[in-house]
This record gives sequence, C-alpha cells and structure tokens, in this order.
Amino acid sequence: MDSRKYFIISVGLIAIVTGAWLSWRVMVPPPSLQTATLFPAPAALVEFSLLDQDGNAFSRDSFKGSWNLVFFGFTNCPDVCPTTLQVLATARTRMLTDGLETPPRIILVSVDPERDTPAIIGAYAAHFGDGIGGVTGSLAETKKLTDGLGIYFGKSGIDGDNYTVDHSAVVIVVNPAGQFHALFGTPHAAENFAHDMPIIMTRR
Repeated sequence: MDSRKYFIISVGLIAIVTGAWLSWRVMVPPPSLQTATLFPAPAALVEFSLLDQDGNAFSRDSFKGSWNLVFFGFTNCPDVCPTTLQVLATARTRMLTDGLETPPRIILVSVDPERDTPAIIGAYAAHFGDGIGGVTGSLAETKKLTDGLGIYFGKSGIDGDNYTVDHSAVVIVVNPAGQFHALFGTPHAAENFAHDMPIIMTRR
C-alpha cells in the first residue's frame, strides 16, 4: 500500500471514530443534579471574622483551597443538626468509597455562639468523623455571614439560659475560591450529596 492510500485510510478511520464519539456525546447527556441548586455564577462571600474549633481565626479566606459543605446549627440542637451532620458524614464516606480523592470538608457554623465555644463545637463536630470542623464566634460576626447567605436563625422558647434556636436547614456549597457556589435544600439524604457533589465539583 502506497503512502497516499495509507494516509487516506487513516484520515477516514479518524473521521469515523470522531463521528462515533460525537454521536455518543449527543446520545448520552452529561449527568444531571438530583437535588442541588447550582448557581449560574458563584457569589462572593461577605467579610466576617469567626473562630475555628482550635480557636484560630476563621474568615472567608479559610474556605479557599477546598470544596466545603457548610451547615448552620448548634450543639444543643435535639434533632435536625445531629441528623444532618450524620447524613453529611455518611455522604462524605460514600464519596471516598466511590473514588473521589478529595471529598468536600464539612463545616458546622454555630448559630448559638453564646453557648458554643470553640472547644465545645470542636468536640461536637469530631463526634461525626473525619473531615468535619466547627466554627463559632460573636453573634454580630455570625450574623454578617448568615445575613449575606440568606440564612435565618433566632432564639425561641426562652427560659433564662434554657432555650432553643430556630434556624434554616439548607446546606451551602462553598467552592475552593471561597464563593457561594450551590445549595442543597431539605430534606437531606446522603445519596443526594454523594451523587451531586462530584458533578458540582467539575462545573466550575
């Protein structure tokens, strides 16, 4: 076979393979999100100054460098908070099992800073496993962050130091640039986080 015929056959094969690949891409759409809401353009976080579980400064820059699942709750919460954190912990473990090398961090931001010291929220977060941290601080700085994200919280059933805190139960996704990237509404299920987060993490 002369070189000219070989070239023509090679080009033909490349065209066939390329056409087949393009047809497959058309026939098989990219995976879609199950429950998460992905924003068309990530939003910058407001400036705030809180503390992590070790008492170190925690600001919007502290989110940078990793994907983050952020939940707002408190350590005296009787039901929603521990349930949600367990769901997130289970989802993170599932992502690791499914082969995701660097799953998102899970961060609990306290909406009860009067009672949740760094040590208390740190011990509470650690109860749910690896990759889970706690953040707390002053009420004023907490409200800067929650107001900027549209998160509601407020005391209820107040009887001296005995009270509960009503709060939004959404889970916020903060990207490695420290931006508000997506959110998960309720009800929460581990399989939804495990399915949607790897997709979100590829759509930057």
